[in-house]
Amino acid sequence: MPTLFDPLELGALELPNRIAMAPLTRARSNRDAVPNELMAAYYAQRASAGLIISEATGISREGLGWPNAPGLWNDAQIEGWKLVTDAVHRSGGRIVAQLWHMGRLVHPDLGGRQPVSSSTTTAPDYAHTYEGKKPYVAARAATFEDIRRIIGDYASAARNAVAAGFDGVQIHGANGYLVDQFLRNGANFRTDQYGCSIENRLRFMTEVLEAVGKAIGMDRVGIRFSPNVYTQGVEDSDPIPLFAALAKRLEELKVPWIELREAHRPTSAGAVPTEPVSPFMRPLYSGKILLNSDYDGPSARERMAEGIADGISFGRPFISNPDLVHRLAVSAPLSPGDVGTFYSGGAEGYVDYPTLDEAEAA
Repeated sequence: MPTLFDPLELGALELPNRIAMAPLTRARSNRDAVPNELMAAYYAQRASAGLIISEATGISREGLGWPNAPGLWNDAQIEGWKLVTDAVHRSGGRIVAQLWHMGRLVHPDLGGRQPVSSSTTTAPDYAHTYEGKKPYVAARAATFEDIRRIIGDYASAARNAVAAGFDGVQIHGANGYLVDQFLRNGANFRTDQYGCSIENRLRFMTEVLEAVGKAIGMDRVGIRFSPNVYTQGVEDSDPIPLFAALAKRLEELKVPWIELREAHRPTSAGAVPTEPVSPFMRPLYSGKILLNSDYDGPSARERMAEGIADGISFGRPFISNPDLVHRLAVSAPLSPGDVGTFYSGGAEGYVDYPTLDEAEAA
């Protein structure tokens, strides 16, 4: 069986190891969603990852509902992301852009209009806005014209990602955002060709992947899912047949890699996972599978030994351990992260975590 430190091919991407940096929203952009030099320094520090998956990045103003998160819909954002991709490449790394439409989780204060979703629903809990937390508002069901327009936004953002120097893209299909809102029957109550049956619920994802693949080449496209956990009000009543059918569709589309946020214990938000779907997807999908969710060195090695995962993506450990790959290689202890600075803005808790060598020297 391959180890975490063996090379891996993900379509057109050649990785030196199988340790990926999972997408991590950090809110260090600005209100215009333009990346900056501070973000470039942050990502470059973590370039030893086999692959960096960028923080979730809006494909449009309508689809971006997190304060100070970045975008990829205009020239200023492309130029800002060039700072990041250049810094990562100079440090020997590889980076893909995660493309994000939040659907019903976009508050009008940020998106500028009523949010759109698979169906007329309201997300639970509260939205983050520049004025603090506010209740979500009811989303309207996407029309056919909306669907065509949003799919076009995904394709345009993918082209912009390549123009910005990214090595590829990952579609955000997880965590209760728009693609997930179409996929799972806990949020999709449509009765047309985008709802009801599994085949119909796969349609929006399929059309997004086809459009993005046509725009930049399918060998540079991946997608993320969260199949076995309730997240932001979205779940499915029977996830195994859904994700088995999804695996077959990905095989047909020749999508080269996927990332599964497949929780194996209760999440930090208290959600209890259902049965893993990766064992049911693996026989049906020949592409590469990265598994994610609360892994450390020993648990990652155990999952790799099972023969399902081709690699492991680490989220929070990369926040406070910029040299995570080295620490895992030498079985060094991992530094804890400061939760209070995860979304605080500025350099503190962002680019000031020491490497193992720096910590030992100090």
